Amino acid sequence: MKTRRLTKKEMWIFAIGQLGWSILGGIVNTWLVTFYLPTKDAVENQGAKFYIPTGLVILGLLTVLGLISFICRIFDAVTDPWIASLSDRSKNPKGRRIPFMQKAAIPFAVITVLVFCAPVETISGINIAWVLIFLILFYLFMTMYCTPYNALISEFGKTQDDRMYISTAISLTFFFGTLIAYLPFVFAAPLQASVGYAWSYRIWFIVLAAIALVCMMIPCIKLKERDFVDAQPSETDAFKSLTKTFKNKNFLRFASSDIAYWIGLTLFQTGLPFFVKVSMALDEFYTTVFLGAMTVLSACFYPFVSRMVAKHGKKKLVICGFLGLALAYVVTALIGVVPGLTGMLPGVLIVVIAAFPMALLGIIPQAIVADVAEEDGIVTGEKREGMFFAARTFAMKFGQSVAMLVFTSLAVLGTTQDLTSNDLTASPVGLRIIAIVAVCFCVLGAVILTAYDEKKVMNTIQSDHE
Repeated sequence: MKTRRLTKKEMWIFAIGQLGWSILGGIVNTWLVTFYLPTKDAVENQGAKFYIPTGLVILGLLTVLGLISFICRIFDAVTDPWIASLSDRSKNPKGRRIPFMQKAAIPFAVITVLVFCAPVETISGINIAWVLIFLILFYLFMTMYCTPYNALISEFGKTQDDRMYISTAISLTFFFGTLIAYLPFVFAAPLQASVGYAWSYRIWFIVLAAIALVCMMIPCIKLKERDFVDAQPSETDAFKSLTKTFKNKNFLRFASSDIAYWIGLTLFQTGLPFFVKVSMALDEFYTTVFLGAMTVLSACFYPFVSRMVAKHGKKKLVICGFLGLALAYVVTALIGVVPGLTGMLPGVLIVVIAAFPMALLGIIPQAIVADVAEEDGIVTGEKREGMFFAARTFAMKFGQSVAMLVFTSLAVLGTTQDLTSNDLTASPVGLRIIAIVAVCFCVLGAVILTAYDEKKVMNTIQSDHE
């Protein structure tokens, strides 16, 4: 069957799906810790409650929330390759990817809200079980949508220019989706007097989840997969396909680097509300201001990234992105240490320093995965894009889970409170340690990526196209 390339308009329709799932992912990544580990000010002045224990009650090292997050990511280790294999092997006449996305969208949106609806209004084992169950379901349906969606990047991107354009578009919608997830910081406060602290946020989670659902369904309805893709289903089962994926040395190097990136990025995203409220001593409103400014400034660099890739290659630019992000985290670590580095100033510096690295790291890694997947298909004769992007999704989720585990454990270090206390909150010392750890992971990611053989991958693709 003859297929065609996506038009630029259709690429943006595809990117709207990323806007949807990044809103849902942003809600959990941003709010899980903030909602269930509220600051002292939120508890004393805004009516926030503790639903689960917050102290280092697991072996004296881990929080309950950190352990829950880690368990959920281990669950992801099973579901990512499983869903990828089902998608790669699908013989659905409507396509291998979009039918999965359609089925996942509604439960994905609903469950995102339910994660924050713990039923008991005090610390309870029921709440622990509730958060664990719905967080597991959240990641299951996230995988069902995101893994097939990401596989389409390689299949829809029939040329290098198409891939870079799609990667740029979905990177932009990812950042705006993440920004939208921060909006409750601005709009929840006016509701607190009438509906209370928890529901002032839950109401906004419901609104954002509804918007996200519409966005996720748009590419499912507007794009007919078979018009653009005529790939043969893979015959390899999940375990063998995953084994083959990680036998690809270039992908293994990239994925290892990617894990370090997601640890560093998630530590920053999760910690941003705390850096603003605790380290900078500013109103939480500025969390949205800083993220919004960073998103807009980063978007200004997007038109230049494709041209820079053509001139310098993807690998060098991603390494530069790692090091630039590390520099922004150095500023975060120095808040309150360097004289004068207080209030708004560190926030402005972080925005300016991080904007360009975020543009590089938001666009290029997805294109690298698409390159490696195509090169592997050329060499092996088997199209397994779903598994490659599932493995990348796993790297993302694994990095995020490690970050959550690290954050909830380190954030309370240096506090004067009892570390097993059920109302433990983040401390400036703990947040400074988190920023230093984020710097280390960004540098580690850059070092690992130096082993990626970009020249070999691109030569194989170029030879096949000639």
